[in-house]
Amino acid sequence: PARRAGHETWVLDDREALPGPNHPASLLAQRIRDEAHRFAVRGHRKRRAKRVVASPLEAIAGIGPKRRQKLLAHFGGLKGVRSAGIEELERVDGINRQLAEAIYREMRR
Repeated sequence: PARRAGHETWVLDDREALPGPNHPASLLAQRIRDEAHRFAVRGHRKRRAKRVVASPLEAIAGIGPKRRQKLLAHFGGLKGVRSAGIEELERVDGINRQLAEAIYREMRR
């Protein structure tokens, strides 16, 4: 069913319909509806974008947002993390030998 913009009938609480599409009450209802829709769409796009941009570091158990940020800051980005050896990874605050080995393995898959 095609929507006919501007030809909607606005009914509130089983009362009579709001007057025509150019009436201030109808325009207010339209603006509220449009703002709610814009807000919902923006939120959905942000959630979808986060999934797309996910870092490969997030797949490693024990690496949360804080450790990921420390690694990226220490090595200047994901490329630096990929080229780092186990000993270099261990030098980052919060990264022990076991975690450094897991990062090393994951970055070379």
